[in-house]
Amino acid sequence: MLCGFRMPKKDRYYYENRGDVVWEVPLSENELALTFDDGPYPKMTNEILDLLKQYNAKATFFVLGYRVKQYPEMIKREIEEGHEVANHTYSHPFFTKGTSPSIIQKEIMQTEDSLVKLTGKKPHLFRPPGGFYNEQTIQIAHKLGYTTVLWSWHQDTGDWRRPGVNRIAQKVLNNARNGDIVLLHDYIPGSGQTVQALRIILPELTKRGFKLVTVTELMEDKTGDMLRIQEAK
Repeated sequence: MLCGFRMPKKDRYYYENRGDVVWEVPLSENELALTFDDGPYPKMTNEILDLLKQYNAKATFFVLGYRVKQYPEMIKREIEEGHEVANHTYSHPFFTKGTSPSIIQKEIMQTEDSLVKLTGKKPHLFRPPGGFYNEQTIQIAHKLGYTTVLWSWHQDTGDWRRPGVNRIAQKVLNNARNGDIVLLHDYIPGSGQTVQALRIILPELTKRGFKLVTVTELMEDKTGDMLRIQEAK
């Protein structure tokens, strides 16, 4: 090891700078991305899809492989209505330090296989359960052809804790910025708070002029933003 050489700190800046992990996608356009984890779950997912359709909004659903097998028609509806389906592992394990690489790869691949068999398309976005990530998880996902996507730190609604409809809604609305990635869930047994909050969130964001897009669309629009800036120089 060279004297005075320091290994880079592998923090958010490190991974964002390398393009390995996406937390948000700052851009000039008035856009943000709603994301839903842990589904599909028929009652809740269907109600969410109905609301998204009502407000001409698109979203990204980070789905669990075993639920893909349980509710294939839900996945088909998400895709048919223009939403994005992404990989959230097969059974929702937390990839903490010491997790075997073979387990991480198996969890991602099982969900990928289920989605490819059902839709004919491979997803390209991956979100680790609980937001647990490390170099090993990121590198395995990258090797398998995935970009790891988390969420804006100021847009973690905590809806899975059932904090109340207004707290969920105000978390999103009080912090809404261009390029945000909002964390929500479409599997919270016995809770209707997320759906009720969306009845507040969607019309208000629409009123403010936000376009609600998929995470991939957000990333593509960021690329377009950068090209326009370069051309203007």
